[in-house]
Amino acid sequence: MTHDKAKRLSLPIQYVSQRVTEPHLARDSALTCRHFASQTSVMAQTYLLFDFGPDEEKVQQARHKLESWKQAFRLDKKLQYKLEREQPAVPAAVEAKPEPAKTEQAKSAKAKSKSKPKSAEPSAESNGPVKLFVRLHFSGHEKLSEQRWIDRIPTEEPFKSASPKTVRESEPAFADVLKQFDTLE
Repeated sequence: MTHDKAKRLSLPIQYVSQRVTEPHLARDSALTCRHFASQTSVMAQTYLLFDFGPDEEKVQQARHKLESWKQAFRLDKKLQYKLEREQPAVPAAVEAKPEPAKTEQAKSAKAKSKSKPKSAEPSAESNGPVKLFVRLHFSGHEKLSEQRWIDRIPTEEPFKSASPKTVRESEPAFADVLKQFDTLE
C-alpha cells in the first residue's frame, strides 16, 4: 500500500518536473494562453422605463427602494438608474421676472428661512413629469438573476403605477433608450 501511495504522490511531481524541463510542452498547455480574444463575454443590458408623471413623492420612494436593493444585494454596477425631469412649459413672463434688490430686510428673511424645511425647493423646480430609467447589466451566466429582477421591479409598489416598460437589446427602440440613458446625469 505504501508503494501505491508513493506512486500516486510521485506522479504529479514527475508531471510537473517534465513541464519544467520541457518548456515547449509547458507553453502549449499552460493555463494562461496567448489568445488575443476577449475572455469576458458580452454583458446583456435591459432597460426598464417608468413614467411617474409629476408625482415627486413616488419618484423618491422608487429611488430609495432602488438604493436599498443596490446595497442589500450588492448590485452596484449591475443595477443603475437615472432620472429624467422634463421642465414644464413656463410662460416667458414668469421667467423674465427681475430679482428684487437685496437689502437688510432680505438678509434677515434669509436667516428666518433657514429654519423652514427644504421640501418646497424640489417641488418648485420639478413640477414636470419625471421618467426613471433603470439599467440591468448582468453577465451571461447571471441570466436567471437578471430575469428575476426584470420580473420583480415592475411589480413592487412605487413602480406598479408608473406604467413600466421593458426594453431589451434585441428591440429596435434599444438604441434610442441607450442614447438617452447615456446623456442623462
